Order: sequence, then C-alpha cells, then structure tokens
Amino acid sequence: MVDSPREGKLARSPDFVQLIDMASESVGGKILFATDDFFAPAENLIKSDSPRFEEHKYTEFGRWMDGWETRRRRTPGHDWCIVRLGVQGLIRGLDVDISYFTGGYAPRISIQAANLEEGKEPAMPPRGVRMGVAATAEELDAVAKRRQREGVAVGLRAVPLTDGGVARLRVYGVGHKDWASADPKEPVDLAAMASGGACVGFSNAHFGHPNKMIVPAGFGAGSVWHPRAHACPLGFQSDETGALLVLGGEWAVFRLSHPGVVTQVEIDTTHFEGPYAPARAALGRLPLGSQGHAVPQLSPNTAQVFDSLTPELQDVVHARRLTICSFCLLRPRDKPMMRFSVKAGFRSSL
Repeated sequence: MVDSPREGKLARSPDFVQLIDMASESVGGKILFATDDFFAPAENLIKSDSPRFEEHKYTEFGRWMDGWETRRRRTPGHDWCIVRLGVQGLIRGLDVDISYFTGGYAPRISIQAANLEEGKEPAMPPRGVRMGVAATAEELDAVAKRRQREGVAVGLRAVPLTDGGVARLRVYGVGHKDWASADPKEPVDLAAMASGGACVGFSNAHFGHPNKMIVPAGFGAGSVWHPRAHACPLGFQSDETGALLVLGGEWAVFRLSHPGVVTQVEIDTTHFEGPYAPARAALGRLPLGSQGHAVPQLSPNTAQVFDSLTPELQDVVHARRLTICSFCLLRPRDKPMMRFSVKAGFRSSL
C-alpha cells in the first residue's frame, strides 16, 4: 500500500527503472477490465510515452487528462482495473505516476499479481472505446466469477471511496522462460526480452533505449535504438583485469537470457536509410576473450542474418556487446577509451 505522495523528489532513481516495463503497450500490455472510465480510460496507464498536460483541452466529460481517471463513487467499494502484462516475468519494481493529477489523484493504491499459464487467461467482456462509462452490474458479476475461478493478471486498485486519477503504471522486471521444457537443439533468441534478455549498459540512448531492440515480435513500432551520430573507428581491448574497454562507436551490452552458443546474429536496420543507417557493426563477448569481430558492412533498411563469425564467438557466453558506427560529414573528435561497468546494485536486481 502506497500513501499519498510527499513533497520533493528522490535524490536518484532506483536501479530497477533501467529494466523493461512489462506492462507497456509497446510490448503487448493490455487493459482487460476497469470498473470505471468516466473521465479518462484505463488504457492511458500503459502508454509508452510520458504523461503530458494540455491546460485548455476539454472533452464532453470534463478536462482532458492523460491517465486513468474515475468518477466520484456514490456506492461502497473502490475502482480497480486488470492489466495483462505484455511480458511474463519477475517483477522487480513498480512506478505509479500521478503526474498532473494535483487534486484528483488516487491517494492510495493496492497492487496484486498472479501467474497464469499461457493460453489460460480469463475471458473478459470486450472493452472497445471506453470513456464516460462504467462497468455494468452484469460485467462486474461476470468478472468477479472469473477472478475467483482463474485468478487475475495484475490489478490496480485505487481507494478510498472517491474519484481519482493515475497517469501511468510501470511494472519493471525481467522476462522469464521455462528453460527446463525447452529443446536445447532448437534455435532460440537468447537476447529476447520475453526470455529474460536485458540491456545492462550502453553508451548513448539519445533517441531510444537499446532495450527497444529486443521487444517481443509483433510490437516493433517505434522499437529502435537510435543513438546520436558517432564517427569513429571500431575496436575492442581489455585491461589487465579483463574488463572491456571501448575504443569508439556507440555500444550496448546485453545480458543474455541463458548461457548458450551463438550460431547466428541478426541485425535489423529496417526504416534506417541514408545518414541514419549504421555503416558497420562489431560484436564482442563478456568476459572478453578476444578482440571481437566486425560483421560485414551493413545494408540500410534490411534485416541481415550472419552466421557465427569466429570460433572464439562460438564459446558459451552470458552476455553480448554490439557496437555500431555511422559515417557522417561532421569532423570526428578524438575520444578516449571508456570502461564498461555495471553497478553492483543494478546487477543484483537482475
């Protein structure tokens, strides 16, 4: 249970916010049910962008708000909704954002979770476009019976008995896969977010976080890593402790979902053409046992699959490093080598 917000801000963000938002619509999150959507629909909770405020924008139901806002209750109970996570996994932290709800925010919340087998989710009444409405008595009764019989995905409940607003719900964690039932001879995407892959370090995320490259299939809209242009040579070196040193290029390090042998690598540059397309890329592994290997020159706007590049890269690995380099007309600047590291607190949260 979380009480009403206090004045001031956290000195630093918790480490778990670097993990994936498993409830986001960008990875398949979905609102299954909500008791009330009068002022603003619950679907706003799982938008991937940050909440915004438009002072002079109104709807037929009142001021437009970028969040989920219910009407004032005149009956016992509280408002709640059910969110189906887009990625099944382990929850490491929650962020309930009440931005711009100054007087009508939900002063308290309660969150419950359940793990349902794939394909056995409870059937819910169709939502459609909902605003200015509340769930009917028949819908509430049907959902109550299904919750008792089959459980819920993730429920957000706002109390006490008043109207209230929440801008966003972020459910941070890591994906999970039942490896005991997996066929070790079948190819599997070891970097996939849904299986537990995660970006644990990067040089730049000016236009998009590297985690966007490993979202579940079918939710690729806007799922790109787009760092700023960086014209410089590619290369790998390690220091006397084996730590990876960066010579140039923009880079991202991915913790693989399971130790494995890499047989193929896919680099997809779809929608990136001209000066926005990376010209070259290189792959390294952690711990660093070689100087890495550059893949053949990349083609723009193409999904490219490369077979395992060197015998060294075919060893069992736990993490991969991708470095990209783009050519531009700007004068390149000398840049000292950087050392990649992961803070202990963040590593333990994975």
